[in-house]
Amino acid sequence: MANIDEAKEKVLEEAKQKDVKFVKLQFTDISGMVKSVAIPIELLEESLDKGTWFDGSSIEGFARICESDMYLMPDPSTFTILPWRPKEKATARIIADVYGPDGKPFEGDPRYILKKAIQEAKKEGFIYNTGPELEFFLFKANEAKIAPVPHDVAGYFDFSPRDLASDVRRDVIFALEDLGMHVEMSHHEVAPGQHEIDFRYDEALKTADNAVTFKYTVKAIASAHDLYATFMPKPIFGQNGSGMHVHQSLFNKEGKNIFFDSEDKYKLSETAYGFIAGQLGHVRAMSAVLAPTVNSYKRLVPGYEAPVYICWGQRNRSALIRVPRYSVGREQSTRAELRCPDPSCNPYLAFAVMLRAGLDGIKRKLKPPEPVEEDVYGFDDAKLVSLNIDTLPASLYEAIEEFERDKLMKDALGKHTYGRYLEAKKAEWDEYRIQVTEWELDHYLEVL
Repeated sequence: MANIDEAKEKVLEEAKQKDVKFVKLQFTDISGMVKSVAIPIELLEESLDKGTWFDGSSIEGFARICESDMYLMPDPSTFTILPWRPKEKATARIIADVYGPDGKPFEGDPRYILKKAIQEAKKEGFIYNTGPELEFFLFKANEAKIAPVPHDVAGYFDFSPRDLASDVRRDVIFALEDLGMHVEMSHHEVAPGQHEIDFRYDEALKTADNAVTFKYTVKAIASAHDLYATFMPKPIFGQNGSGMHVHQSLFNKEGKNIFFDSEDKYKLSETAYGFIAGQLGHVRAMSAVLAPTVNSYKRLVPGYEAPVYICWGQRNRSALIRVPRYSVGREQSTRAELRCPDPSCNPYLAFAVMLRAGLDGIKRKLKPPEPVEEDVYGFDDAKLVSLNIDTLPASLYEAIEEFERDKLMKDALGKHTYGRYLEAKKAEWDEYRIQVTEWELDHYLEVL
């Protein structure tokens, strides 16, 4: 309790020193969209002590109209000043947890769902660390209509002057560092207008917070440069899509990476093998959360560096799970990189189902298949069958079917969110499938 009180006092003091006048209390709906309530600085202390009430019935996946009263309880550890706002009469943000009027955490709050999964891991002696890599596109702004027109024509790792967005990435990095994030790398990605900025791994709750912060920071800085940033998985036909590869590891409370085993051929422990096997076993169902949009499955096709085949390998970037090769002295870096998530997902829900799937594999002592170190994209159907390599769902509809069949998904998300999420995804698919697209008009209008 003393630590919480100290954290609150620290927030109030910093707000005073930084001339903060408004504080945005932020949270996400089930789709990952950031929601916020702005309060004047005079109400911050009361909010930290008692929370701030809001109408939850207006938020996707939250309450019904008859049970709308909820309140936001700010997490003082997430307080930070928004760097793109004026320094005088500054605006700050705090990420908040959602509570019901009974004083209990709201079971449909995505942040709470991840917290529950983290607590389950801690009961087993595990601390779940993640390092997401979010790719995005920068497009030229157009007042009439946003269109996928790349801001530059540079390619992978290209250096200025061809990479016109280097100044944008620089300003994003400065903003992220002001927000307390530790940036490790930035570069141009493969497609024109595509970029990646990586921040340091940490415990899953913090990196989920950081992933949400990252997305709206990129959008804010891009807008300041008269550009539009999008995390849409596949905005341009014929070009690579944007992924959110997630590096994962389990540590114990002493700070030791328990994925590492010096005696193993791949330097992986039995715990690591069980974790990998669990994710491979549940990944088709998880896809509805990790690749949650109709557009996600335009990215998950062979030939554009996106993983399609359910297998793992140590160096193989065509595999669904890649285990970076071990090097002496970097035992703590032993990790498993899941490559199918994309940045349209809600990171709280994504990390929750990923962790629960991995824990399921550990508890059941599952063994993954033999690793595949060849380019899987070059395999024909016969070889895929001979190696028992399955594929990810080819559409959101297929992913939804898998999601419904997997009991672990319901356990991971909870009854409330599972039902609301399933309802939302089915509605999205139904709306999409009845659309008449430009492709159909181009191919059928004149000839039929």
